[in-house]
Amino acid sequence: MSRGINSVLLIGTLARNPELKYTPKGIAVLEFTVAGDSRSVGSDGLERNVPFYQRSSIYGKSAESLAETLKAGDAVLLEGTLEYQAWETEDGAKRSKVGVRTSRLESLQSGWRNAALVTDAIGGLRLPDAVNEVTILGNLTKDAAARVTPNGNNVTNLSVAVNESWRDENNVWQNKTHFVDVTVWGDMAQLCANLTKGESVLVAGRLTNDSWTDLHGQKRSATKIEAQRIEMLMRAPKPAEAQQVAPAPQQRAMGKNAPKASRGRQAPASSTMTEDMPF
Repeated sequence: MSRGINSVLLIGTLARNPELKYTPKGIAVLEFTVAGDSRSVGSDGLERNVPFYQRSSIYGKSAESLAETLKAGDAVLLEGTLEYQAWETEDGAKRSKVGVRTSRLESLQSGWRNAALVTDAIGGLRLPDAVNEVTILGNLTKDAAARVTPNGNNVTNLSVAVNESWRDENNVWQNKTHFVDVTVWGDMAQLCANLTKGESVLVAGRLTNDSWTDLHGQKRSATKIEAQRIEMLMRAPKPAEAQQVAPAPQQRAMGKNAPKASRGRQAPASSTMTEDMPF
């Protein structure tokens, strides 16, 4: 697997007051939702402001200090990474989710834009002209799944495994793989349709959240990436091929000259990722 890249940058407001909790081991965890309207281009080529609500958390002493200062409506900058978690419920059902683990949370000066916050139907607050950016680099866990929606839009779904390595408190290398769903729209979706399992891709886009009710009447949700740019990594030649002249590759990567993706719409949810992670 390629060495992974995993980066999230959000600028928005706290949609509601953050919640401070403690794990069974006594570690402080501050849970909050960053919300805003970020710019996106639809399939008709028009630019729109698309709302986003992203739940996240921060751990340790920072969680306790931020809980005393942050409140609903405060503008914040969040830097972090996508984090995959999987578990099994008491009835044996397998559950998983992708969330955002915060490494940096900073208060921003509010009001200098002279733009009023957006209030949603349930009283949540969003920042106009917010920032929602995510970049990952990993390998496809299966072949791309391409289809055409009833409205005639091309959409391709990708599943990307992002590898993370770090040294623990005992200076021992640890490894974890994060599984992230990616949705690609429009012309770029057609270019991605033939991508196969194992290929390395760099994806840049925005975080989206799908919500639905499952067959048992339970509310479910999934966090995924809506791609705005995709690049393919070159594969290293095998020893037997090293001295051969490789033919020019077909244009499958989506770079600067690739057609822009149709964005601003989300594919129907098909992920099993949920938010009901036990605390």
